[in-house]
Amino acid sequence: MAPPGALRDLTLALGAAVAALGSLLFIAWKIYFRGAGTGTDWGGWWERELRELRDRAPAGDAVRAGPSTSCLSTGLWVPGSAPHPPASPQLDWRQVLVLGLDGAGKSSVLHYICSQTAKERIAPTLGFNSAQLYVEGLEMDLLEVGGNQNLRAYWPHYLSQAHVLVFVVDSVDRSRLLTARQELHALLAAEPRLPLVVLANKQDKSNALSTAELREALALHTLSGQRELFLLPTSATWASLSTATSVLHVKSLLVTLLSQP
Repeated sequence: MAPPGALRDLTLALGAAVAALGSLLFIAWKIYFRGAGTGTDWGGWWERELRELRDRAPAGDAVRAGPSTSCLSTGLWVPGSAPHPPASPQLDWRQVLVLGLDGAGKSSVLHYICSQTAKERIAPTLGFNSAQLYVEGLEMDLLEVGGNQNLRAYWPHYLSQAHVLVFVVDSVDRSRLLTARQELHALLAAEPRLPLVVLANKQDKSNALSTAELREALALHTLSGQRELFLLPTSATWASLSTATSVLHVKSLLVTLLSQP
């Protein structure tokens, strides 16, 4: 039987190898789609997405296109390695770090910010998801790190590259609000000035806590006034895209925040 120390070293080595391989695959994927002559018209793709959304909308509902955008996304499983490509010469690169406990709805938020295509079920994140949103001269890298207990240990390693932290909270899951608060405040202590957007998600549920109740439960009133702080009610569903809790309001806020000099 191998000694515990040898098993630990082997596990770390395997983890590092997987992380390195995942990073290389991600970089190759980015280069492939950004290179000249690939024949991929992402602007046209986005327009088709909007047309399909309009066609599926119920009678009387208007689907409005926001700023000219396009989006690429991937779901590589890389434990402990974040994609942070350099900005292209024409675009200002910004990273939005999306965190929250498992089951809070982070993947759904990313999906509807980026593509707005109806989906019945969105699989939970096993490692991280990354989506690149191109809008108004920005290359916005939305990076979601999984929220189960094992992955939360990696969260602090991603803070240094982030320009905005989005923390998603399940407004229905009262039993884990204390855990969410503890994890959030630990992150904020590490980055005292990082702008924070808290999403009170799942507002479409009848038993969801209000934003006022979540502000108190998460102790947001105790945060320093030096930090930009926003608390938004959200429903990360296709049916809610045209409502007051649409995640498209989050998208607009992020564009505004990241466009500031």
